[in-house]
Amino acid sequence: MTTTPTGIVFTTTGSPLGELLLVGEIGTAGFTLTSLSMPGQRSAPTVHLDQERAPAAFADVVAQLDAYFAGRLTRFDIPFTPAGTEFQRRVWQELDTIAYGTSTTYGAVATALDLPRERVQAVGVAIGANPLLVVRPCHRVIGADGSMRGYAGGVERKVALLSLEGVLQPTLL
Repeated sequence: MTTTPTGIVFTTTGSPLGELLLVGEIGTAGFTLTSLSMPGQRSAPTVHLDQERAPAAFADVVAQLDAYFAGRLTRFDIPFTPAGTEFQRRVWQELDTIAYGTSTTYGAVATALDLPRERVQAVGVAIGANPLLVVRPCHRVIGADGSMRGYAGGVERKVALLSLEGVLQPTLL
């Protein structure tokens, strides 16, 4: 007899960006994704000995990621665990409105949130703290001059994601 895990669980999955680490939570309300990170990512979470590997819990997330990388999915439908400060959550909710195949600027995100120009750097910090790379599209935010600025997973991966989505000329993933 197998038991369904509860609490914090994890799995890994391959992708064109490298192996992704998925961390989630299974509770009375079901499964939610808490983190999606990649090798070499700044401030990437680590797996703890008390966390259980539970690939079956992530089957839908992995299927959606596979479809995204194959060019068949443009919007994720994954339940997330609420995280971050109130300010970060506001910024992250704005990220969720940036459509596939488009990009915006840090200043435009600040404007959409009715923040003054001097808060653009704070917006960038909040975007950099996004725990859900790829599925919460922080990669779609670029510099006002079109430059590829910071991405926790590395600028080369940001370029690869924007190329996959058709925002930039294709590069090898």
